[in-house]
Amino acid sequence: MLDKVKDTIKKYQLIDKGDKIVIGVSGGPDSVALLYLLNGLKKELRLKLHIAHLDHMLRNNSYKDAEFVERLAEKLKIPVTTAQIKVRALAKKGSLEEIARNARLGFLFKVAKDIKARKIALGHNLDDQAETVLMRILRGTGLYGLSGILPKRRISGFQIIRPLIEVKRSEIEAYLRKKKIKPRIDTSNLEDIYLRNKIRNRLIPLLEKHYNRRIKEILCHMAECVGFDYDYLNLAAKRVTREHQQNLSLKKLKQLHPAILRVALRKSVAAIKGDMRSLTFKHIREIEDLLFNRPVNSVVDLPKGISVVKKKNHLFFYRR
Repeated sequence: MLDKVKDTIKKYQLIDKGDKIVIGVSGGPDSVALLYLLNGLKKELRLKLHIAHLDHMLRNNSYKDAEFVERLAEKLKIPVTTAQIKVRALAKKGSLEEIARNARLGFLFKVAKDIKARKIALGHNLDDQAETVLMRILRGTGLYGLSGILPKRRISGFQIIRPLIEVKRSEIEAYLRKKKIKPRIDTSNLEDIYLRNKIRNRLIPLLEKHYNRRIKEILCHMAECVGFDYDYLNLAAKRVTREHQQNLSLKKLKQLHPAILRVALRKSVAAIKGDMRSLTFKHIREIEDLLFNRPVNSVVDLPKGISVVKKKNHLFFYRR
């Protein structure tokens, strides 16, 4: 499996020699395997590693995960930073999953900033990729969503890397058994509480059994192809939004191919909001209607306090 991970690192240029990397370690199989694999490459690539663990306090015994990670760090002689946050108390302001994700990313960014690291490694694997693509198809998505979990992505000035993205969950579990490493197991993953769990525990086994036993690989290959297509459209849209992301020329927008236009509109929203989450197909269609059909000074209100107003010569995106 180490060779497969090295191939992924080389293919997507995830790591350079001498990199300082923060590794997000929950204590589960994926992140523990990632930790051991990167530790195995430490001398060859002259890496400086730092472990980061955030306790979301969603389970009564979640503190044991932190204790486990601290013992791992001591065993491998790698510095570690741990923290706690009561995610459930914050969830009144939004989705529990989204709040937890944002809290985790914020913590990882802080650790990376504190130790002056530019890269953060996460343990997402091939199965996670397949589950994510299926989940987005079921919820509704465009090319960006179909590109799934990117092997490398820049967020807030940091580079998120995923060296295990081409490794199956079964390969990770076999690797840990061979190494006689016993990770922590989150039993909530076995329960059909969230959509992802239902996809993992019910839908994918059904598709593998009755439709295509290689459904995971096929979904991941599709995500890679779509990712390249979206990247091309993204580069084309950048030429339109490069100078004035919040103030776009009506004339230029109306001349664009619909595929590039939609990416440009999404980028303008993201420039204010910070991301494109909560922005649906319906919202994009409404902005298009504003652009082509509605009178000057018409306004479209979007989620998270973002609005778009049509002026005489421009579409203006702003926070209301």
